[in-house]
Amino acid sequence: MSVFQQERLLFTPATPENNAIPTIFAFPNEYTIGITSLGFQIVWATLAMRSDLNVSRLFTNLSEPLPRSPELLGFSVSWELDYINIFNLLESLDIPLHNSDRQEAHPLVFGGGTVLTANPEPLADFFDVILLGDGEDLLDRFIDAYRQVRNAERKTKLRHLAQVPGVYVPSLYEVTYHSPDGEIKAIAPIDSDIPDLVQKQTYRGNTLSASTVVTELAAWENIYMVEVVRSCPEMCRFCLASYLTLPFRTAPLDSSLIPAIEKGLKVTNRLGLLGASVTQHPEFEAILDYLSQSQYQDVRLSIASVRTNTVTEKLAATLAKRDTRSITIAVESGSEKVRQIVNKKLTNEEIIQAAINAKAGGLKALKLYGMVGIPEESMEDVAETVAMMTAIKQAAPGLRLTLGCSTFVPKSHTPFQWFGVNPDAKKRLKYLEKNLRKQGIDFRPESYNWSVIQALISRGDRRLGKLLLLTREYGDSVGSYKRAFKQLKGQIPTLDYYVHQYWSSDRVLPWQHLQGALPQKTLIKHLNEAMAVDREQSTINN
Repeated sequence: MSVFQQERLLFTPATPENNAIPTIFAFPNEYTIGITSLGFQIVWATLAMRSDLNVSRLFTNLSEPLPRSPELLGFSVSWELDYINIFNLLESLDIPLHNSDRQEAHPLVFGGGTVLTANPEPLADFFDVILLGDGEDLLDRFIDAYRQVRNAERKTKLRHLAQVPGVYVPSLYEVTYHSPDGEIKAIAPIDSDIPDLVQKQTYRGNTLSASTVVTELAAWENIYMVEVVRSCPEMCRFCLASYLTLPFRTAPLDSSLIPAIEKGLKVTNRLGLLGASVTQHPEFEAILDYLSQSQYQDVRLSIASVRTNTVTEKLAATLAKRDTRSITIAVESGSEKVRQIVNKKLTNEEIIQAAINAKAGGLKALKLYGMVGIPEESMEDVAETVAMMTAIKQAAPGLRLTLGCSTFVPKSHTPFQWFGVNPDAKKRLKYLEKNLRKQGIDFRPESYNWSVIQALISRGDRRLGKLLLLTREYGDSVGSYKRAFKQLKGQIPTLDYYVHQYWSSDRVLPWQHLQGALPQKTLIKHLNEAMAVDREQSTINN
């Protein structure tokens, strides 16, 4: 039985019309990873339910039968470092990498997903069209607009599509620089017919997403995923998942969530509740009560993320009964000051209480997420994280503790987009590792070097296109990036410019022409509020 025959579909694909548009929809990674992406599942189902399209899926390791002459090739991109796979897939289909080299016979290459919505500029030379924001309405509007110009010349198609709100055509915007390796001077449309600003699209409905396919070959075997909330009301100042996806939306329990859950539990007993802050759904207690019913006693329940002060004994007990052994909370730091700077409204007492409740409810482990290199963080703040973990261990003996820790990476459309990566973060990760492991606390750091590369791509501009192609030739390792920068010296800015430099708030940002959920002046206001915390703390300490 083929991989695709093992899928259980929760939607009915349309039968393509005679003249349906031949379309390839790709995920730039392996099937197991791609099919576990709820975004990929939803977009694929939306396309497959249109009778005017004939859609085939493509992954790096396998594909459905592909059309000989596709008109549309779409990519769902959710990870910065998957760009190399985009290049590989384009080459495997004999499609020129650069949009400027494509002819009339080549498909229009479009892309969407969090990474491209946040900052598409490093990949601007490789995509014909980028869809910014939520796909619910945008995707159909894009396909409808394409149908209107299906038989026109490529240039006409692109100009027509650029008029659709949320559809960004990079080749129709010109970027000028003060010097080849200097700051951006201006970003402007090539003529007055093209919009100055492209606005990210926000889906305003409250029926959120749920899995369209269940398979045992997914990274989480046989999981059925339901999006409980979208965005996050906490607005931690570094967080793309909050700022880019505003406003916070919740799916209504009776008309949306329960029917979606019931539909999925007919085909599997593994349920995942997704969202940046699932337990802040206003009816979360009622969701727990619903899943506590006896007919669901064999259901395995996973929850994506839990706000720390919502970890009650009842929540822990419900999860423990549903085959969940651990729960994950994001605390960012053990330092009160650092949490105030990032707008994390939490006290150490609440964090410790969450651990006590988790243990009392029958959970075996608690995973915490932290971060080092947050703006204005000092070594004393990092030491406070060790002290906090020690206090948790003493308060909840026997509960297995894990601290996963990343390095702060600046993200576009957030108040911290102007900051760089702190080079001291590497030492701070080592300090945590040394001091936590000797206490028997599991410490799982994310690679500092790859965080640097993530920051490079998340703050990059179009000039990085050259670098990405060169890096791929050199083997896509951290050393390859350094080698490529050396070779391109003087032609593009330095690694330090993109990754470590603090950018002043009056400079032209690579994504200046792409409007996120909040205007820049609001982000600057939030940035100033964060910096006021540090000034206040310094005054108190002195």
